Amino acid sequence: MDLANLPKITKRSAKRVGRGYGSGRGGHTSGRGSKGQKARGKIRVGFEGTKAKKSLVKRLPLLRGKGKFKPLKGKFLPLNLSDLSDWPAKLPVTTENLARRGRGGATKILARGDIKQALVIKVPISQAAAKKILKAGGKIDKI
Repeated sequence: MDLANLPKITKRSAKRVGRGYGSGRGGHTSGRGSKGQKARGKIRVGFEGTKAKKSLVKRLPLLRGKGKFKPLKGKFLPLNLSDLSDWPAKLPVTTENLARRGRGGATKILARGDIKQALVIKVPISQAAAKKILKAGGKIDKI
């Protein structure tokens, strides 16, 4: 190992607050200010400071059952027919093709707007949008 060619280290170590004069942060209060709760100890994440007002957790609606800590499933991102107006006619509308064109995630096609070209649809679609696509000469493949 050549000491002249050591890699440069630009990351600073974390500030150790409350460790006396040797920490470089003064001595008496060690960077925590003068009095108060923050100077003396830790405050939990959801702390709001008063009993008079209901906390945020208490104000949220209560979810019951096993899945209350799991994210809500079955959410679709809406995609209107007007968004598909410039879609190439020979390219089927699939989740992979939508992701390639910058529209990733679970998508459902809704009926807002009009469509002129015949498209092949292979994603979830509303009934009203399906009628418009079939009227334009398109085809809907069930998933």
